[in-house]
Amino acid sequence: MARIGVVDERFQSYNVEMVEVTGGRFWKPYGPGTSDAHSDLYAYRAPIDLTNDRLRKLAAALAPAYIRISGSWANATYFANSDVAPSMPPRGFNGILTRQQWLGAIGFSQAVGAQIVTSFAVSPGTRDAAGVWRPDQASGLLAYTASVGGRIAAAEFMNEPNVAAMGAAAASDDVAGYRRDFQFFRSLMKQQYPDIMILGPGTVSVTNAASELVASSGVDVVSYHHYGALSERCRGTGAPEAALSETWLSRTEQVLTFYLALRDKFEPGKPIWLTETAEAACGGNRWAATFLDTFRYLDQLGRLAKSGVQVVMHNTLAASDYGLLDEKTLTPRPNYWGALLWRKLMGNIVLDPGMPIEAGLHVYAHCQRGTPGGVALLVINASRDMPRSLTLPDASQRYTLDAANLQDINVRLNGHALGLSAQGDLPLIPGVRTTAGALIFAPATITFLTTAASNSAC
Repeated sequence: MARIGVVDERFQSYNVEMVEVTGGRFWKPYGPGTSDAHSDLYAYRAPIDLTNDRLRKLAAALAPAYIRISGSWANATYFANSDVAPSMPPRGFNGILTRQQWLGAIGFSQAVGAQIVTSFAVSPGTRDAAGVWRPDQASGLLAYTASVGGRIAAAEFMNEPNVAAMGAAAASDDVAGYRRDFQFFRSLMKQQYPDIMILGPGTVSVTNAASELVASSGVDVVSYHHYGALSERCRGTGAPEAALSETWLSRTEQVLTFYLALRDKFEPGKPIWLTETAEAACGGNRWAATFLDTFRYLDQLGRLAKSGVQVVMHNTLAASDYGLLDEKTLTPRPNYWGALLWRKLMGNIVLDPGMPIEAGLHVYAHCQRGTPGGVALLVINASRDMPRSLTLPDASQRYTLDAANLQDINVRLNGHALGLSAQGDLPLIPGVRTTAGALIFAPATITFLTTAASNSAC
């Protein structure tokens, strides 16, 4: 298998929304009823406890990673750069980030091996009488971070500039204004913080506004966001019946094609990152927390690595239905176990598996993490009723994920239930040795294979 690319060592990363750090109203987890136009989309949550031992232990198991602390709420969050924060946000802001909260985020990032990616407030409170963005808030956050020994690895100017949200002006309504403000931001970063990568524009979906904003950049890394659908909360139409279809799984590739074309036109040669993604926007659908979505999650990682994306940031680590962890109990969901296996087995060098996606069988290949010459395969049988087979010339270690039913919140590894110990520790993740020859993959299963292939690319 020939080498076709290399991804960032922090390729598999995640988001912790700014509103989680500050506390506030975020997407309300589903109850037993069906969402409708009159349901409450949001629920208040206290600031996430970033000192929690279980949370740190589970996040550290995914290291190294990037932790993106941003989201729509960050566009209108006031950084209170004093020891005593105001009780209410100043005019033109919707939330408050205290020094203590940001210090906690820095401590968490350092404890779990995750470098910080963030964005800044752009709401009316950051602007002068003429509506021009002022860098005071961004400068204060950057200076405070440095003063306490923290580090921001990369930053977007704002979250999703082609969407009006959380009290921030939509750049899509004023592209010229966005260009002007972005250049102020870019000058600040290049002059005072040249080691911080500038990401942008961080737009979502395939729109004319996204095209205009990529053209307005001047970034170190092209960033974009992708969700396959809107969730039930936002009157979306995502259907679990289609969750294993090529139509659904290939959406991430279709959106990438759009952004790659823009990157090649306006920022040729620059890396491209997907800085926010999940099953569906607005907190995810009900089945985002089940094994059914693990097919999308791991298939997306495989497709995008093969297509040249350097970093993929899942939204979120532990909030709402699309979180890798249940936000109340911090119990790992199926996507977390998929993430853990990827981190354990799939290295940074991407290989050509030598076979196209066909009839529901998806195969991706990387050098095996930490094993010179070793190769790791991700084999996804997305067929609901057809077993598939591959022939390997060498013995391998096999790690197969399945569930009692596809919309189960529990998964099995090689037939054994995965779960934490009574003390909250992760279990051992053993493989099962297989001999050379034909391997059978049952319908609706996900399998990692590792083999001592003596691959010269690895």
